[in-house]
Amino acid sequence: IVVGLKGTGDGKSEFTSKSMVRMLDKLGVKLEGQDVQSKNVAAVIVTATLPAFAKAGNPMDITVSSVGDASSLQGGTLLQTPLRAGNEQVYAVAQGTVVISGDSKDAQLTSGRIPNGAIIEKDIQSDFSNRKMYRITLHNPDFTTAARSVLTINRELGGHYASAKDAGTVDIVTPFAYEHRGVELLATIESIEINPDMRAVVIINEKSGTVVIGDKVKISKVAVSHNGISVKVGNPKDKPSNDKIALIQGASVGDLVESLNKVGTTPKDLINLLQAIKAAGALQGELEIL
Repeated sequence: IVVGLKGTGDGKSEFTSKSMVRMLDKLGVKLEGQDVQSKNVAAVIVTATLPAFAKAGNPMDITVSSVGDASSLQGGTLLQTPLRAGNEQVYAVAQGTVVISGDSKDAQLTSGRIPNGAIIEKDIQSDFSNRKMYRITLHNPDFTTAARSVLTINRELGGHYASAKDAGTVDIVTPFAYEHRGVELLATIESIEINPDMRAVVIINEKSGTVVIGDKVKISKVAVSHNGISVKVGNPKDKPSNDKIALIQGASVGDLVESLNKVGTTPKDLINLLQAIKAAGALQGELEIL
């Protein structure tokens, strides 16, 4: 419950009224059977992300969101609230003054944050010192990246300790030299630089006109015309003109975009041309439209 609002809390919310009665009952104030309503109070949901390796006593930020008809939580105070995980165990207790950031005209007044508004009550158990094997999960699963990771880690450790289970998982057996020194082993692995494989993908944001291109995206032989602009990929003897873009087969999408920008192509025309090239089967990669 958030209290101390300037008349911007819940109005006739039965949920808020019952919550107030239960809270006051815990404080020794008996109001059974009475209808408690106040525009200075709002019912809220409190959420937070428990950080890895959290220890009891550490603070963490929380988010407070209205669940009733309150118009603003600005300046309100969240009363002590236990934070439970999916297993119903309490991991933290939250309390504090709600802060709403941003311009007052555009701010979302029914949701705010409390920096360091919760204190962690329970340790997250994690022992990395005596494990015989460690499993690393790649953020972006890729077979090439997984294989490169195995080769690089084994080279660094001087033996065959790492193995890839699939595109996103690398298992590492603890070397004898790092027995009971798991943290040092992981620190060593963490410092290794691995060149990840890049997807052949073109990502387009139609609203903003932004185009993001992977460096492996190539274009096969194709001829496309749109809105007075012609694109031909294939014959190196073709010469470009004011309304024609000519590229050698195997040119990258980056080369195409650079050439189109030189002739003043609009973002909308650029997107339409890329979509047409993809539809023709000449774009050697994925095309994602946001």
